[in-house]
Amino acid sequence: MRVLVLGGYGLIGETVMRALRRAGHQPIGLGRATADAARRMPWAEWRAADIAALDEPAKWADLIEGVDAIVNAAGALQDGARDSVAAVQSRAIRALIDACPAAGVRRFAQISAPNATARATTDFMRTKAEADAHLCGSDLAWFILRPGLVIAPAAYGGTALLRALAAFPLILPVSHPDARIQTVHVDDVAATVVRALEGGLPERATYDLVEPDAHALSEVVARLRAWLGRPPARTVAPPRWAARLLFGAGDLLGRLGWRSPMRTTAMREIEAGVAGDPLPLMRATGAPLRSLDQTLSDIPATVQERWFALSWLMKPVAVAILSLFWLASGVIALVGYPVAVEIALQHGFPPGLAGASVIGGAVLDIALGLGVLWRPWARRACLAMAATAIAYLALATLVAPGLWLDPLGALVKVVPAIGLALMTAAVMDER
Repeated sequence: MRVLVLGGYGLIGETVMRALRRAGHQPIGLGRATADAARRMPWAEWRAADIAALDEPAKWADLIEGVDAIVNAAGALQDGARDSVAAVQSRAIRALIDACPAAGVRRFAQISAPNATARATTDFMRTKAEADAHLCGSDLAWFILRPGLVIAPAAYGGTALLRALAAFPLILPVSHPDARIQTVHVDDVAATVVRALEGGLPERATYDLVEPDAHALSEVVARLRAWLGRPPARTVAPPRWAARLLFGAGDLLGRLGWRSPMRTTAMREIEAGVAGDPLPLMRATGAPLRSLDQTLSDIPATVQERWFALSWLMKPVAVAILSLFWLASGVIALVGYPVAVEIALQHGFPPGLAGASVIGGAVLDIALGLGVLWRPWARRACLAMAATAIAYLALATLVAPGLWLDPLGALVKVVPAIGLALMTAAVMDER
């Protein structure tokens, strides 16, 4: 079959793409930015489109031409600079379902969630439920698959956050540590999708993809910590006000284009628990899905896992330090303009160049300090910071080489800032 996978380069979508290929099908990935995915998966066909904009059946016609089946693995946790939950998860998917009959698409697998109901407390779950209900009312051979907490070799979103919490120094800071959680290996999700499309599951049915037993969230994080090879640590639940503050900061980051999993939607869903009923799928297949222990046993925790867990924690710290460093540099130069010009003159700068360099440098510093906070510009801002700092050092070396011997290390201290900017740029990828 030729199978269109919405969100084909996401955590679940990419695994589904690879499983389809292994099963002899032709996967077609669809997403907003497919260039990187096409380089990583050149064996797949790729179609680029902003799903949020496909809110009418006619807009899907060309994209689903020649397709036999569809898997919807796209989603958005919360509204942000780059995301509209209602558009991506409800309006576009309902339009796609309506477009399928005319295009000859017969089979449709919808990746939903156990808590997706019309009365859910979050837009994420309500919009999932809207798409689910619309699919149930169609004449397609549909499958609604509702994974629990997905554990995967790749780390993105919630799986990345869990790794970071598990690697936290000395303690395990876990909000809602008693929340009920059932996990699922991402390969089991992909295998179920393939099985459904191939007719191995009763159609027009909903299946929760979860392990048989539930765990407390604190237990899941503790097992991940052991998986990373770190010593046991005591679970500490932050006060509710602190949790709300942190997750609220995540909401603000979402408005700046960062897809942080620490957002109020995630907090409410964690509080509600991530659990489902494994029995319908077990009856259909005759076997349970992998347990958490089996999942972790099947995903080796290599050195890159430990590096990632720690660097994920440090990335927002590094971005904040860089932003504050460059903003402070620019603001201090403007506030102390006469003093800054006098210092430049004392170190041999020509009078005209001294004033212009202070003003120009301050404006550039402030622009870079703000630019690194806006996610679409963050990597380029980091690289620009490194380039600017190198240019500052080169100019100072030519005009006032004595600054290298300044007792306060005015130039020497710039070198670590270059290293931090380059390291932060290097870990900017989210998936």
